[in-house]
Formats: sequence, C-alpha cells, structure tokens
Amino acid sequence: MNFDESVKYLYGLGNEVLAMKLGLENISKLLKALGNPEKNYLKVQIAGTNGKGSTVAFLESICVNAKINVGATTSPHLISVTERVRINGEEISEKDFARIATIVRETSEQLVEKRELETVPTYFEQVTAIALFAFAEAKVEIAILETGLGGRFDATTAANSEIVAITPIDLDHQRILGETLAEIAAEKAAIIRVDTRVFSALQKRESEKIIYGKCWEIGVDVNWAIPDVKIIEDFGSFSFLNFKTKKTNYRAEFWMQGKHQWTNATLAIYIAESLCDFGFKISKDNIELGLETTKHKGRLEFYQNILFDGAHNVAGAKALREYLDEVVSRPIVMIFGAMRDKNLSEIAEILFPKADKLILTKPDNPRSMEIEELRKFVPKDFSYDNLFFTDEIAVALTIADEISSENNLILVSGSLYLIGEVQKILAQSSEI
Repeated sequence: MNFDESVKYLYGLGNEVLAMKLGLENISKLLKALGNPEKNYLKVQIAGTNGKGSTVAFLESICVNAKINVGATTSPHLISVTERVRINGEEISEKDFARIATIVRETSEQLVEKRELETVPTYFEQVTAIALFAFAEAKVEIAILETGLGGRFDATTAANSEIVAITPIDLDHQRILGETLAEIAAEKAAIIRVDTRVFSALQKRESEKIIYGKCWEIGVDVNWAIPDVKIIEDFGSFSFLNFKTKKTNYRAEFWMQGKHQWTNATLAIYIAESLCDFGFKISKDNIELGLETTKHKGRLEFYQNILFDGAHNVAGAKALREYLDEVVSRPIVMIFGAMRDKNLSEIAEILFPKADKLILTKPDNPRSMEIEELRKFVPKDFSYDNLFFTDEIAVALTIADEISSENNLILVSGSLYLIGEVQKILAQSSEI
C-alpha cells in the first residue's frame, strides 16, 4: 500500500471509538506475530482523562533534549495520521508509515486466515502496532505511549510498560468506562502491575482512593507528582516558572498556556527524574530546556487571531474557561462543534457565556452531534443575531472572518476533530 491506500484501509476499519473492541487478545496476538517489537525498549504509558497528550509532549521534549532516542504515540491526530507516530520529536514519514502499515495489515490478515483471530484488529489496535513496530525499527530507547481510552483494555496496555503514569481523572466516556469517578479511575488504574513504577498527578479523593488501593493490592508504591510551582515573572505569552520536586528546583521559560499545564509538566518532570534510575542520563538543563521547547497542537494553541483548544469534556471546558477568564479580555467569536457522547449541557453552560458571537458546526465524524441538538444548549438569553449555524467547517471559518473585527479573538473548541478540520483547511490555504 502507498500512504493514501494505507489511510483508506485504516479508516475503512471504522471509527476508532465506535468500532473499538475492548480487550487485549487481538493486539497481543498481533504484536506476537510481529515479533513483539515492544520488548526492544523501555515503555512509559500515560493514562488519565485530560492532560495525557501534554504530559507525553513534555516528557518527549525532555528526552529529545537529553539526546535519548525516543518514540511517542498519541491520539487523536489533527491533520495527518502520521502525527500519531513520532521519533525523536519528528512525525514518521508517509512512506515509512505506509510500509509498516502494509506489514501490520498483512500480518493481521494472516492471523485471520489461520483462524487465530476472528477478525482483523481494529483501527486503533493496528495504529498502535504500527507505532510499536516503527519504534523498534528506529531503535528507540524509550517509547512514550498515550492511552487511547480507559486503560484496562486499551491497546497500549498490551505493551506492558515499565513505567505508568496517571493524569487527572474526571468524568468522560461514561457509557464505556462507568458512570462514577471511582469506576472510571478503576479502569485507568488497571494499567498498574506488580512490575511497574507508578506515578500520578494530584487526584480527586475518589480517584486517589482507587489508585492507592490498586497499588496496595499488588504491593507497589505510588509516586505523587504534586505541583509546587511559582511564577517568577509573567510576560503574558509566556512565564518564568519555578518547579520544585523532592530532588531539585527547575527554572523554565514556560510557553504552554494554562495553569493546568503545570500539573502535566510536573508529572513529566517526576517521570524524567525516575528515568535516571533506569540508566538514562537526564540533567537539570535537559529538563528545563525540554519544558521550554514543548509544543502540543490544539491545546491552547494560538495562530494569529485564532485560539485552538479541544475542551472536549467538562474538565477541559473548565480549564479553558479559567484561562479565558484570566487572560483573554477581547470579545470572542466561538466556533463550536462536539461529539454527541459528551456532557454537552455542562460544557455549553461553562463555555457559551464567554462567546460574544457563536457559530455552531458539525465535524465530519459519525459521532458528531447534529446542529439542531447543539442549539438546545445555547442559553435562552443569547442574542439570536449573534448565533450562526452551518454543517460545513469551511463556511464556519468564512462566517467567523466576516463577523470578526480586528479586536476579536476567534476560538475553535469543543472537539479535537473540529480543530483538525479547521487546521487542515488553513494549511491547504497556506495560512498555517
């Protein structure tokens, strides 16, 4: 397969959430048939509700600055599936992605032919296998794996990571993971095993009890990465921050926007410090420079007068609202689209009042909420003259441009899939 053919094949396996199959049997058999590539390097698995991708990005940047050969896999992607497989901070080439995707596809189909599997592995399982295989080929020393959904039955869990970390846990994907915070925490804490080193961000009491209980049950300690951060100087677009851990203090020029990123950065620092126990050389300078050079697409990311932020669940919406309240004083033109399996009532209650003008739209995804449904969540006192609707993302951008003044900020939020479509349109028009 060439790259376009590989993408068409993978997408043909179905939406990565709607068509997913919880369980590790398929991915485990696939990895075994591929020669267990994941056994060639140390793995760090990041689970949690929000902040997984940012924590991966911070740790990846630290490793790159320490000259450690590092691989990272995250999801979802915004523009190209190659974003999901990074080696030393760079996306895999389309040629290499297609070549490895072909190997994974052929191996999957052979397993079905031999009746070792009933069906070929899912989209997410095959992309995970592509990443793990690519990392082995590139001879990475460390692979950082962002959990896709939950933890217990997520494909990345089949890699049996030596280090596991949990970002803040909140309500999301309740239909799959459970209705309560404790149930969701149990699914995520299931990545903890007897042979893992465990790290966790500061958690709500319910989640904290679950994580403590899991660690006590199997006899491992949990290392709590509790943020101890002070602002030294604040320049608006960036700040000089002091991060204090049990081992040392780090002073970094911090460009990632939002105080919630301090929690993610702290977790990455604690993991980076622990990597020294595994024989890796990571200095204080490596960590500081890693924090300063971290980038993460679609998370409080500015481009000209546009702010991109996924905010696809209640916790994410609260973090975005806090940022807007503290930092943004300009009138906001909001482009909003979301998946129908989200708590739109609460998300809308948090975000919509910040919009001076609101454009509701629909990402090209089978999980997307119809605009007629979204309209139900608009506050009754919102001026109809400032409310706009369109099924087409390109049209939403045009509307935003037409109704915005030089003083306006255009905010694209509600779904990372929406952000991906907007950024793809801007990229094709050479505007980003």
